[in-house]
Amino acid sequence: MEARDLAEMPAFLTVEEAAAVLRLKRSTAYELVRRGEIPHFRLGHFIRVPRDALLRMAAEAVAKKERVTGGAK
Repeated sequence: MEARDLAEMPAFLTVEEAAAVLRLKRSTAYELVRRGEIPHFRLGHFIRVPRDALLRMAAEAVAKKERVTGGAK
């Protein structure tokens, strides 16, 4: 999945959609939501993950990796 694909997704994703974007198992995504590591909010019993929060998470992960490795891939 490319960044433009994510930008074209709905503003709010299900946990299953977020898991697919992050290439995680469904159960792992739900565990990360439970621990607060994936930003989310609840609407009744529905959980939604803001698309922009996933974009920020990805950008932060890339920036952290670049700081640790000095920009090497």
